[in-house]
Amino acid sequence: MGSIELQLENVNENAELLKAHAEVYNHLFAYADTLALRAAIDLHIADIIHSHGQPMSLSQIASKLESPSPDVKCLARVMRMLVHLSLAPMFLTFTHPWIISAWFEISRSIKEGGTPFDKAYGQSFWERAAKDPEFNTMFNTGMAAATKPTLDAVVKGYKDGFSELKGTLIDVGGGVGRMIAKIVKAYPHIKGINLDLPHVVASAPPHPGVTHIGGDMFKEIPNADAIIFKSILHDWTDEHCLKILKNCKKAVSQSKGKVIIVDVILNPDGKGLFDDAVIGCDLWLMADCVGGKERTEEEWKKLLKEAGFTTLNIIRLPTIMSLSIIEAVPQ
Repeated sequence: MGSIELQLENVNENAELLKAHAEVYNHLFAYADTLALRAAIDLHIADIIHSHGQPMSLSQIASKLESPSPDVKCLARVMRMLVHLSLAPMFLTFTHPWIISAWFEISRSIKEGGTPFDKAYGQSFWERAAKDPEFNTMFNTGMAAATKPTLDAVVKGYKDGFSELKGTLIDVGGGVGRMIAKIVKAYPHIKGINLDLPHVVASAPPHPGVTHIGGDMFKEIPNADAIIFKSILHDWTDEHCLKILKNCKKAVSQSKGKVIIVDVILNPDGKGLFDDAVIGCDLWLMADCVGGKERTEEEWKKLLKEAGFTTLNIIRLPTIMSLSIIEAVPQ
């Protein structure tokens, strides 16, 4: 019996070891889905199928590619991994060579300090984006694609707040104005302002009820009845955020003004649908942004308190990345 028990013990140990190896390999090749999707986007496969108007065979798709001799077998293997085509601009942004290259500087940044992106390119992510119109357009489109699936949840989730708001609402870092346009459409009594850097709003389309303003949130924020941020403050260090929030405090009424933050609340020990993705996004912020990070609920409250605000309410939203609305008022 002893030899049989020993054999069973060895089998169990081997099974556990195999499971551990599988876990390692799954993580090792986790990027394959994303980069295969990027290849499909580069090849315009979704557009080809959409234009055709009906199901297509692999050979038909291959015949529409801009190539005299496409490899149908390779195409077939990529097609197996195609998912989430509606998020194509976001995938193009987050898998751009500039973004990926910064990750290879994380180890050096840990040893020496500094931002990985700065080490890779000698300038910040935002400085480089400002100098490259093509990348700037792609990034704005990618952020708009990331925002689109969450807009309805924001508009409905803060219904009471938007309904009660009188006057002007400024979307700080609002990109091309998609979110503020959606809010103003649902609540037409609100006067919408989209504030972002001049090179960003330069490519923003007109939206009814919305005024685009080129500016710098670190220098000054125009006076408003309320200010909203979506996925902006997580791009910056606490020190940067304090500067922005103190500018907000100067801009809103001390008795009736408010700041509305739509962002991730980090739950390091959580088992929610997006908790793993949030931790991954935290590393992306570390690699590419100037000290950006995801924050826990307590970190958000502490940051707001230091800036002179009281956290009034937190509303959890059923969205991609499990965003929350953090409502704060001047102390």
